[in-house]
Amino acid sequence: MARTYQRILLKLSGESLMGTKPYGIDSQRLGEYADEIIAVAATGVQVAVVIGGGNIYRGMEAEGAIDRVQGDHMGMLATMINSLALQSALEAKGHKTRLMSAIKMDTIAEPFIRRRAVRHLEKGRIVIFGAGTGNPYFTTDTAASLRAIEIEADVILKGTRVDGIYSADPEKDPAAVRYERITFTEVYDKGLNVMDLTAFTLCNENKLPIIVFDMNKPGNLRKVVAGERVGTLVEF
Repeated sequence: MARTYQRILLKLSGESLMGTKPYGIDSQRLGEYADEIIAVAATGVQVAVVIGGGNIYRGMEAEGAIDRVQGDHMGMLATMINSLALQSALEAKGHKTRLMSAIKMDTIAEPFIRRRAVRHLEKGRIVIFGAGTGNPYFTTDTAASLRAIEIEADVILKGTRVDGIYSADPEKDPAAVRYERITFTEVYDKGLNVMDLTAFTLCNENKLPIIVFDMNKPGNLRKVVAGERVGTLVEF
């Protein structure tokens, strides 16, 4: 397989791990994702991953006795649960990994240290970044953008359940048009929802392209890395 990118950061939503379940982690979906990631890593591409925690808990939904800061810390723990699950699935299939946490969890993960993360990637290990940025009020999209910039990734690959960016929600508007390529400025001007604004602006300011694609279609991740026209490329 030809490679367009040498180092990627794959962003997955927590909800994607639910598969057909209403909550939590679907082991079949987890295994499928592990297969896709390993297939790319086996070609020599350096792979880092950030997973959300929405299948377990979202800090921004905190209410009642739970304030937003506490809720966000709970959400960070949810991302660690998902990260541990993915690490286990990848290692069960024989690939070496490292899990790095933005908050101190010495018994289950390494602390995030940029130079160490880069060294792991250079050694061919799949690196999973958990616990978001370690700070409340920042989403895992922002964590993905920040980590991708820090490790000097070539691109952020945002795996979703739709096959790219549309002019409107394709699940609600059958007339929605899919973009094959779009600029950051056009996304701003059209008010399209790609990532939260903080994450998107980080990518824009640091000249980091984004590809939004359907992660649930087998082989799509490999096609994206090979440079095939899959999903939507957000460029400059």
